[in-house]
Amino acid sequence: MAALAPAGPRDAASAALDELSLNFTYGAPGPGNGSLSGAWYDRNQIHLFGVLLAILGNLVISISLNIQKYSHLQLAQQEHPRPYFKSVLWWGGVLLMAMGEMGNFAAYGFAPITLIAPLGCVSVTGSAIISVTFLKDNLRASDLLGMTLAFAGTYLLVSFAPNITQAISARTVQYYFVGWQFLIYMILEILIFCILLYFYKRKGVKHMVILLTLVALLASLTVISVKAVSGMITFSMTDKMQLTYPIFYIMFVIMIASCVFQVKFLNQATKLYNMTTVVPVNHIFFTISAIIAGIIFYQEFLGAAFLTVFVYLFGETNVGQNTTRFQ
Repeated sequence: MAALAPAGPRDAASAALDELSLNFTYGAPGPGNGSLSGAWYDRNQIHLFGVLLAILGNLVISISLNIQKYSHLQLAQQEHPRPYFKSVLWWGGVLLMAMGEMGNFAAYGFAPITLIAPLGCVSVTGSAIISVTFLKDNLRASDLLGMTLAFAGTYLLVSFAPNITQAISARTVQYYFVGWQFLIYMILEILIFCILLYFYKRKGVKHMVILLTLVALLASLTVISVKAVSGMITFSMTDKMQLTYPIFYIMFVIMIASCVFQVKFLNQATKLYNMTTVVPVNHIFFTISAIIAGIIFYQEFLGAAFLTVFVYLFGETNVGQNTTRFQ
């Protein structure tokens, strides 16, 4: 598709609003909202497909993490251990992780960020179950309680996530990208990021909260750009080509850059602190950051009822708190 024809700012904004309204589908209010009823299922088939992709992707990631852990254990038992990156088993785990992340990437093209991001708890719980079953790790009563409550919270998330199906086109992303909500959000995020980076680099403050907050701030850009890129690819496959618009490549660069710097700060946190502390805290920080980004950039709770928002947040709090129980 050719780029947008030159037009005045008012005409461009009007065209973007028209396309935005066409790309939104709101669930009709009724007794089926907030429960896995037949009517709810009919309205949310696309969302459920995204949820399925995210769950499968996170399960594959949990398997990959345990394969890599098993590889490290096997190498440690050798008389002359070789580097882990020379292990075929370890690379098999890396390949599975890449496949799982591809599933998560695709999921953002079918469901809201506020629905997909919290499902990362599936990877944490799945990893705990697999490590107990195959690696003979200990299972505590608090682990079982945490898993049960986390799954209950996940049910609430799926049931009460924003009932909006939004087709992500290039014009939609352009409209959101220059919206006042996102511009204010970005100014605040850049300000906080620079302050934390100053303390980290200049003052040598390497507290885990500072490092993981830097990761979370970058993660908010990652989920925004991932959903934009995935959504535009999906839109190109099902409707009109979107890859000729500059905004696609801008979002692609933001996605790659934010991921690279996330890994840098996360690796620093794992070097300085115990993994059993870093993993759950990072999951909570990431989820909160992703949800805020989805609400502000994609306006995913626009027009939602107060009860829906309250139960959703209750479910997210439940998932976040109980994910830490089995770390």
